Amino acid sequence: METYANNNGNSSVGRYQIGGTYIVVEFKADKYSGPMYYRYTYELVGQNVIEEMKRLARHGSGLSSYINTKPPVPWTTKGTSLESV
Repeated sequence: METYANNNGNSSVGRYQIGGTYIVVEFKADKYSGPMYYRYTYELVGQNVIEEMKRLARHGSGLSSYINTKPPVPWTTKGTSLESV
């Protein structure tokens, strides 16, 4: 996984992994739980959304805000480790 640059300094995104038709986003641990991993795919949200998420991840800014837009971007799988998604 690549470390998210977090250029604005206030993102809940910690790391990400980019694949051909998907992106996995790791949200940082907080005082209540460990990190959570979410897989987003072309199949569920479409190529344009995933490609924009990849661009934002590489840019290091705006990914968390984009995911949390109204309505939020739905995820395909969610887990407590990279292997579980």
